[in-house]
Amino acid sequence: MSITKPDIDDLLAKTEENPFLLCSIASKRACDINSMLRGQHLRVTAIQDVDDITTVVSGKDPISIAMDELDGGVLGYNVAEFDTEIADGDTNN
Repeated sequence: MSITKPDIDDLLAKTEENPFLLCSIASKRACDINSMLRGQHLRVTAIQDVDDITTVVSGKDPISIAMDELDGGVLGYNVAEFDTEIADGDTNN
């Protein structure tokens, strides 16, 4: 699997050229999306035999939805909070 849309360079430009930050934001949002969709659609799974409700509902997997949200400006992060969390977690100082 590779990211072709949105373009990885565009996504990195929106996350300070930091691949760790990009992955952290996207994976956290993807987990939220998956949990939300599963919680909202428990009735659907009771009626139909569905393995992955996310792709059935949206046609996309959660990480693709998260990347699209990041590219579209819908998903963002607070730079100061992110920098503080990283600094607090640094045990080398």
